[in-house]
Amino acid sequence: MDAYGGLRGDLFHDAFAYRPLRPLRPRDGSARRGAMREAVAWLPHAAICFLAFVTLLLGYSRSMDGFWGSRALLLAGLMVTVPVLMTLVRPIGAFWLSCVVIVITGMLGDHGSMSPWTPGTVFMHLSVLVVVALRTRPRVAGWMWVVTFAVSMVMSTLRGRSDPLGSVQMAIFYGTVLLVISVVHIRKDAERQVSAEKSVTAVERDRRTVLEERTNIARELHDVVAHHMSVVAIQAEAAPYRVDNPPPELAQAFATIRENAVAALTELRRVLGVVRAEDYEAPDAPQPTLADLDGLLANVREAGLPVEKVITGAVRELPQGVELSAYRIIQEALSNTLRHAPGSGARVEIGYVLGGLGLRILNGRATAEAGPSQGSGHGLTGMAERVSMLGGAMTAERTAEGGYEVTVFIPVAPTGPAERSERSGVSEASGVSGVSGAESTVDLAKGAGHGTAHGTGERA
Repeated sequence: MDAYGGLRGDLFHDAFAYRPLRPLRPRDGSARRGAMREAVAWLPHAAICFLAFVTLLLGYSRSMDGFWGSRALLLAGLMVTVPVLMTLVRPIGAFWLSCVVIVITGMLGDHGSMSPWTPGTVFMHLSVLVVVALRTRPRVAGWMWVVTFAVSMVMSTLRGRSDPLGSVQMAIFYGTVLLVISVVHIRKDAERQVSAEKSVTAVERDRRTVLEERTNIARELHDVVAHHMSVVAIQAEAAPYRVDNPPPELAQAFATIRENAVAALTELRRVLGVVRAEDYEAPDAPQPTLADLDGLLANVREAGLPVEKVITGAVRELPQGVELSAYRIIQEALSNTLRHAPGSGARVEIGYVLGGLGLRILNGRATAEAGPSQGSGHGLTGMAERVSMLGGAMTAERTAEGGYEVTVFIPVAPTGPAERSERSGVSEASGVSGVSGAESTVDLAKGAGHGTAHGTGERA
């Protein structure tokens, strides 16, 4: 039943449906076509017309002269030519029409011949099988071979001369041709499927990489946010003790501020527990800033990479999130240089400009065996995510000398007096003797930062 269902679906269902052969599409996907490209697009149609012309020449069969006389050339030529041309618009219908032509020519041809096949019908059916097999799937080619073999055996029997050897020979000949076409079809389908799977896998890998990088960024920024929230809580705790006899309304307002800050720290600790991996180990030091860059460059030089640092503009303290991201970007760019351009030199430029921070990490051509010229792209993905989070811009491209250059600009709002007083207020608040909840606030900040806020607590 399954075999019958497959035969019916492939050769009987909508056998004469209109399926025109479409022109070839340009491989580059461009809509513009020149004269040569337009001619190549219609090459399959020209090839089929050439096969029809050859079939017309072979269609004249002297074995039909006794029946049709002088009309044999025109009639026999048209009969074997129509199925070939029909493959342009109705491929499955062309196959059935070819079988009908084989039956008609076999019944009306020379009965002294053992085989019902003539040169015209052999070439006609071969052309039809090739075109239909190329336009359909491999299973259709198998069904066409079965039907062709059955028609050949039936025609040999109806002609009154059994010809099993000739039918087997034709079956082997057509089967070999269809087998080659099917193998090519299956190979192309497999390559297309593998290409599609690779494309999907690459997309999924990039998406997973972005999520991993965002998770890492979230872990680090939790520490920065926890520090600022702990500062708010400590200042709110210490503010009433800075003045004599503060109004009850003022004391209550600062108490509310502290309660909200402590609640926010608690929620931060819960959220960090969600984004933290099972094998995540909390760092035991504060998150690095640009002030720690010299230590990073020293480690890179020990690894065999000469690094030069250039700073332009007036050095100033930037928000912790900006300094942390700048440090990580430089760290990842230098790591890429060590992996993919060993033996080259690197140059790190930091520009403190009005309205932001500029970074430029440049390395020369590799002088040692570098392996693949490009990595998985995870490092660039992480840098791009950090820059995008801060609303900046980033470019990464090869230089004319064969090296690689990463440029980043991170916008930074001007630092106001309120922001400076917030930083200085932490140390002042620590000297107030009556702050009963300061220690608990710092402990909570440590929990929210998972170790990185350890330095925050020390500064507080």
